[in-house]
Amino acid sequence: MSFLLRATASLRSHFARTAPSSWLRGAGAITLALAAGLASAHGDVTPQPVDTKGLPELGDQWRDENPYRANTEAVKIGSSAYNQNCARCHGLEAVSGGIAPDLRLLDSECASMKDQRKKNMCVKDIDEYFLGSVRRGKVRNGAVYMPPFEGILNQEAMWAIKAYLETRREKPL
Repeated sequence: MSFLLRATASLRSHFARTAPSSWLRGAGAITLALAAGLASAHGDVTPQPVDTKGLPELGDQWRDENPYRANTEAVKIGSSAYNQNCARCHGLEAVSGGIAPDLRLLDSECASMKDQRKKNMCVKDIDEYFLGSVRRGKVRNGAVYMPPFEGILNQEAMWAIKAYLETRREKPL
């Protein structure tokens, strides 16, 4: 960040000595260059389809709990699906780089619960929250923080991603 501040100060000094029209052209060029750099740094954000043929079909009725919990094939498919669709923002192997929430911590509050019934309810609530977030995305004040994946990823792919994330937990249940 300090590099950008130094570069901006240097450019300000340069443009202060030049004609206003030169300054505007230069400022426009810098703005475009920075915007292009930010866009390309984020990468291709087009959601990718996921092949879920190796998983049992779940049908049209959306489940409220992960039916693939501890399913090794689902974890394998979920790992690939996560890397194709989620890692850009949530980080490789679910270790967030700060752009989006660290998904290893998704159900960490459930891990510390002693009462098994409450823990199970907590995990179910997190499953519902996860599925709703993936299906509908995250939008605040009109800004899209996470695109909706419903219609792009099927239920099987979403739950496979959750099964993968459960293997990446910081605190085991």
